[in-house]
Amino acid sequence: MDILERFWESLGLFFNGLMRGFERAITSLFGSSNARYIKKLHAKVEAINNLGPQYESMTDEELKSQTAKFRERLAAGETLDDILVEAFAVCREAGTRFLRMRHYDVQLIGGMVLHNGMIAEMVTGEGKTLVATLAAYLNAIEGKGVHVVTVNDYLARRDMEWMAPLYLGLGLTVGAIQSDMDVDQRQLVYDCDITYGTNNEFGFDYLRDNMRPAARGDDRFPKHYQQSQGPLHYAIIDEVDNILIDEARTPLIISGPAHDNVRKYAETDRIARQLKKDVHFEVNEKDHSTNLTDEGVRAAEHLAGVESFYTAGNMEWPHLIDNALKAHYLYKKDVNYVVKEGRVVIVDEFTGRLMEGRQWSDGLHQAVEAKEGVKIKEETQTLATITLQNYFKLYYKISGMTGTAMTEAAEFWKIYELDVIAIPTNRPMKRILHPDVIYRTEVEKYRAAADEIEQLNKWDIVWPKKGDEIWCEIVRENDDSIEIKRRNSNRREVIKRSEIDQIDYKGRPVLVGTVSIEKSERLARLLDQRGIEHQVLNAKHHKREAEIVAQAGRRGAVTIATNMAGRGTDIVLGGNAETMAWARLQDKYETRLDVPREEWDALIAEIEASENMTKDGDYVKRIGGLHVIATERHDARRIDLQLRGRCGRQGDPGSSRFFLSLEDDLMRIFAGPWVKSILDRLGMQEGERIESRMVTRRIEAAQKKVEERNFEIRKNLLEYDEVMDEQRKRVYGYRQRILDGTSCRDLIIDMIHEQVDRFIEMFLHRDYGVESFAKWAGKNLSTTLEPRDFRGMDFESADIYAKDQAERFAETQVLDAIEENLPIDEDPSEWS
Repeated sequence: MDILERFWESLGLFFNGLMRGFERAITSLFGSSNARYIKKLHAKVEAINNLGPQYESMTDEELKSQTAKFRERLAAGETLDDILVEAFAVCREAGTRFLRMRHYDVQLIGGMVLHNGMIAEMVTGEGKTLVATLAAYLNAIEGKGVHVVTVNDYLARRDMEWMAPLYLGLGLTVGAIQSDMDVDQRQLVYDCDITYGTNNEFGFDYLRDNMRPAARGDDRFPKHYQQSQGPLHYAIIDEVDNILIDEARTPLIISGPAHDNVRKYAETDRIARQLKKDVHFEVNEKDHSTNLTDEGVRAAEHLAGVESFYTAGNMEWPHLIDNALKAHYLYKKDVNYVVKEGRVVIVDEFTGRLMEGRQWSDGLHQAVEAKEGVKIKEETQTLATITLQNYFKLYYKISGMTGTAMTEAAEFWKIYELDVIAIPTNRPMKRILHPDVIYRTEVEKYRAAADEIEQLNKWDIVWPKKGDEIWCEIVRENDDSIEIKRRNSNRREVIKRSEIDQIDYKGRPVLVGTVSIEKSERLARLLDQRGIEHQVLNAKHHKREAEIVAQAGRRGAVTIATNMAGRGTDIVLGGNAETMAWARLQDKYETRLDVPREEWDALIAEIEASENMTKDGDYVKRIGGLHVIATERHDARRIDLQLRGRCGRQGDPGSSRFFLSLEDDLMRIFAGPWVKSILDRLGMQEGERIESRMVTRRIEAAQKKVEERNFEIRKNLLEYDEVMDEQRKRVYGYRQRILDGTSCRDLIIDMIHEQVDRFIEMFLHRDYGVESFAKWAGKNLSTTLEPRDFRGMDFESADIYAKDQAERFAETQVLDAIEENLPIDEDPSEWS
């Protein structure tokens, strides 16, 4: 069976490769739909460029007044598409004037894609934050509100403060929702033309608003009883793949205590610890499930002191034990969760961030708490819930931007009807993508990764034309030769340049991506042993996330990050002076907007000079730029692409390499036996590594399988939520009409009229009498009666006919039962 399965998979890979080649040939001949769409937008870009001199000559007040003029044109009947060219030209001038950043032509294209309700796929570092200002400004002119959605509170506030001078300079209001805000502050921020915030805050505010007793601005009630959010018109979703794909598997839930007995979780944890794996239960990592065997059920019943789990009063035991086994064998500390201040806090599997305030449902969180020996919370009951998928479908228009969306383009269309458009880069890419290297064990893999980090960080590498590479320190060099001091030696030697093929200079910054806290700390220990200075960024250091990642491009920097921690933060080669400046000023000023421009510019200049950032940046570019190392393939290809995308920003040089082993989770669960057999045939020995395109394709096929499975999970969640979503829309919509001032008397009268009309139509139907009689009589006589048989009968005749039909049906059933249960050759006298 295994051989057959491998054969079909190999056949599938062959034909997929064939189809991809055919697709590439057709695309090269006729051009892709993406390229044709981008080409159509170039005419508008040209028109925007032509308007540049007109707006450059205006004063700040004249530029600001353009917003009011646009609003007048909209009121006169023009559409947003009619004013797009002028509005984008005004926004671009405001960016140049107030932010000292001029939108590139490709950013103008990105802005148009966002305005058209699509997803703009833009390479990391291409300025997505600035792109959003174009679509946000244009749509905010309508006055219906624009929500810019980010992945965490820090980015929501940073992006708002960063872009606010542009919006304020054009006469718009802007604010950011933060998780610790009270209702009064939220109402003020939602009243702004443009509101920044996280997907969770927007979603939870929607649920909270539909539990509040008063509409916005209803001064008969205190502020905290009034709704905050208002109508959902237009949303721009940053890192759209993270929010609409990764986080869509978990619904947003507002819950309250269920007053359940928490002692049962400690009891089931005691039982789970005594059960033996592969004897009493099986663990399926691929399906993320555990199953008790028959022997396990009997053992668990004995340990629980009950006769059977499947009798009244004991039915919850199997579910509780299943959760306890999952907690021990599928949910790992410092991978799926951390223990912080006596609490179990979930770690987001895609970003590595702590998810404060969130907990697993259905008793799983309590099972993990029992496992870790911390205080067990009461189980909760759901008061209000919505999936992120259904929340964002409530908006009149949504759009998004990310560095990686093409791999999920089909899902974006099926679920949200969003097209994905890949935006070209402003400058040609100089990123080198080294092939994956594969080792037999994790120990070998981490040792090799540490070697590469040490080489890039501490040693110059001289590659002679003959012989092995030389790890050394270059003491002096001139046009003809270099003087070196080899590693582990104080002896100096001179090598002629004519004998050297290549020199790799030390000091390249390195960003290392790991899939869990545990593995980031494992690599950190290896670097400590080698005396390499480094920064570790994972869920335990989430407060310093942006600060650490922003400096990952400095000369000699080594940064170990969990997955995509620090997404949205610019890695500038040589160092990010702006982040350092704000770190110094944040205790002095409440927001960046409060910092005087002169003080800000002076501090930036001082930091750049004192830290040699410009000079170091030039040096880092010369020696190859940022090098990204990944220690494992993620389940989703997008996460790998995002990590690779951290290097080679805005035409800078950069490179990336993945280090894999047969013991990695993805390889072990989905690709292990097949790949291992390939490596054995290739004669791979311990400590050796291979670079095989065939194995890389196999890994990508495994990733695709996981992506398909995750898509099914998200699709099932959406389908499961559809009935509840319809009820939610009706109940919330009806409730909102009442809060908005619709007369309850009128609503009730409308309902009465609707019901009267419905029942009159029902009662006056010509077959109502016979249908209701047939249904009633059939139920009481335990038979099925056809309404048409009773047409034209009086009640007495109908009564006799119905009883006669019931008797015939009963006779037939008795004969069928005899035929089914009594042998044909048995004498009737033997029947009992």
